[in-house]
Amino acid sequence: MPASTPKHPRIAVLADSDTRWKWGALTADRIAPGPSMETGARESAQVGPALDGFLLRGRATPTPRQLREVGVRADSLREVTAAEFLRTMAEESYDVLVLALVGGGVQAMLHGLGRVWEHRTSRPVVVTGYVGVVYEKLADGLLLRHGADLVLANSRQDAERFRAVYEGVGADASSVTEVALPFLGGAPYAGGHDASAQQEHRPYTVVFAAQPSVPESRKDRTYLLNRLVQHARRHPEREVLLKLRSRPGEHTTHIEELPYQKLVQRLDPPANFRLVYGNMGEVLDRTDLLVTVSSTAALESLHRRIPTVVLTDLGVRESLGNHHFVGSGCLASWDQLDAGHRPEPDAEWVARQGVVADGSYDSAFDAARTRIAKLLDRPGGLPPLTPYYTPVTAPGYLPGILARHHLGPDGTPLPGAPAADKEPGPVRQIVRRAARGAYRHGVQRVAPVIRRMGEL
Repeated sequence: MPASTPKHPRIAVLADSDTRWKWGALTADRIAPGPSMETGARESAQVGPALDGFLLRGRATPTPRQLREVGVRADSLREVTAAEFLRTMAEESYDVLVLALVGGGVQAMLHGLGRVWEHRTSRPVVVTGYVGVVYEKLADGLLLRHGADLVLANSRQDAERFRAVYEGVGADASSVTEVALPFLGGAPYAGGHDASAQQEHRPYTVVFAAQPSVPESRKDRTYLLNRLVQHARRHPEREVLLKLRSRPGEHTTHIEELPYQKLVQRLDPPANFRLVYGNMGEVLDRTDLLVTVSSTAALESLHRRIPTVVLTDLGVRESLGNHHFVGSGCLASWDQLDAGHRPEPDAEWVARQGVVADGSYDSAFDAARTRIAKLLDRPGGLPPLTPYYTPVTAPGYLPGILARHHLGPDGTPLPGAPAADKEPGPVRQIVRRAARGAYRHGVQRVAPVIRRMGEL
C-alpha cells in the first residue's frame, strides 16, 4: 500500500449527519497528499483524490435535500450500517479514511477496524476531528477519538487543549495535528456600515444563524425570534434573514425539538423578514452583519471579515456555547445592535481560533498532508490501531459504546447485527421510514409536552 498513487489517493469518508459529511468530504480534499484543493473543487474524476462517501445509518442520516444543500460531491455515496462498513473496509484498499462521526461512533469504528485489519499487512491512515467549535465534553470527546492516526484540531488553541488532555491521562498525543476548518473561504467583506450593500444595489442584510439545539427552551427561542422580527420592523430598509439548518422532520448533527419554522407561524413578521436555507457560504456572500448565539458560522463570517455578533441576551454560559467567544470582541446584545453598535474582533483571539483571515489559509493543512504522506511511506506499513479505551482501561464504559453500534467487546459485529448487503425491499423501506418518523415525532412533539408537564 498505497495501491493508488500519491497524486491521486483513494479516500473514504464515513459520516453520520449532513454537517459531518460536509466536514469530512472537504477535509478529505484538504488533507489529501499532493497539491491542495480549493473548497468543493471536484470537477472531474481526474482532479484531486478519489472520494468514496459512506453515510452511517441512524437518526441523523442526511436526506437527499440536505445532501444537495451541502453541495459536496463524491465519486460514490451510499448509506451503510456499521457492520457493512467494516466489511467494506476489510475488502477494499484505501489510502486515507476520514471518520466524520460523533465521538462514540469514532471509538466503535476504531475498535471494529482494528479487528478487521488485524491480519492485514497494510491499512489506510485514519483521520478524525471535530466539525466546529469544541465547547463541551472536551475530555470525553477527545478520548473517544483517541486511536486515530490524526486527530485534527481546528485551531492553535484546540491543538494545545487536545494535547493537554491526552498527556494528562498518559495517552499518546502525537496524533494531534493543527489545521483549520475546511469550509472557510469566500470573498472577504469589503464594505463598511451599509456601504457594501449600497455598492451592490441591494438592501443591507442582517443574518441570524440559527442552531438546532441552542438555545433549547421554547421561551429562549421565542425571545430570539421576537428580537429578530423587531429588528426587521425597526429597519424596514434592511433585509433580515433567519438562516435555518434543516426543515421540520429533518435532523442534523444536533436534535431540534422546537423548529423556528413552527414558532414563526405565531408571529406576523414584516415583508423584509425571511426564512432561508442553503449553503452557509452562499448566504454569507450577501451578508453585512452575522448574528448568532454560538454557531460555527461566526468563524466562517470572521474569516471573511464580515461584522459578526455573538449574542449575550441569554447570558454568557457554557450551556449556550457562547463562552467560547470570551475575548473575541464579538459579544453584544440585541439592544446594542439596535442602537447601532458594531463589535470589532480581537485580532489575537481570531488568530488562535484557526480563523486565518490573513491569507495563510491555503497552508493551514500542510502539516496534515505532510504527516499523512510520511505515514503512507512508512516502512512495513502502519502499526495496529491502539485506542486509549480498551476492555482493561474502561471495562464499564467501552462495551456499551460498542454495543450501540452492534459490536462486541472485541470489535466484532454481534450476531444479528443489521447489515445492508442489498437494497432494502419495499416493506423494509416503509418500516425504516416509519421508525424515523416516530423518532422525529417523539423528539419534536412528545418530548416538549413531557418537559412542560414536568415544569407544572
